[in-house]
Amino acid sequence: MSISMYQASVFPIIRTLNNLKAVLEKAGVYAEAKKIAPSVLINSRLYPDMLPLSRQVQIASDIAKRGVCRLAGVEPPKHEDNESTFPELMARLDMTIALLEAFKPDQIDGTEDKTINLPTHEKTLIFKGLPFLLNYVLPNVYFHVTTAYAILRHNGVEIGKQDFLGKFNS
Repeated sequence: MSISMYQASVFPIIRTLNNLKAVLEKAGVYAEAKKIAPSVLINSRLYPDMLPLSRQVQIASDIAKRGVCRLAGVEPPKHEDNESTFPELMARLDMTIALLEAFKPDQIDGTEDKTINLPTHEKTLIFKGLPFLLNYVLPNVYFHVTTAYAILRHNGVEIGKQDFLGKFNS
């Protein structure tokens, strides 16, 4: 049995973003229960030179939507990166998830060898579709979601590995 590019991209990214959304919901409840201003958590970092929680969520969203859009050959929508509350961050994730859910398999499947040009600050990186997905998109989504999780856990939000992984369907 083989796995398609659509199955390898859209499904795990949507699952991961939904799990992040659930973690953010718990963080909002935690902040309210502990009488902590939500902005304290949203602006928290693991280390002074790292980006805060809000940027981790925004970047996870951006990498997810831009990655799948590039595979599909579609221009990704732009977001302002101005979310400053848990509801705003969760709404951003909802928009990204809705965008990903709108893709059909035939838009993504067969892109394993598609040339992907990825402009960066220094230069343009050139990938083939499968290495782009496996070596750039998925690791970046997981990195920023993991960092968001770690920021919240470090600040006392009562989350665990199962929150990161989500529920399993048989």
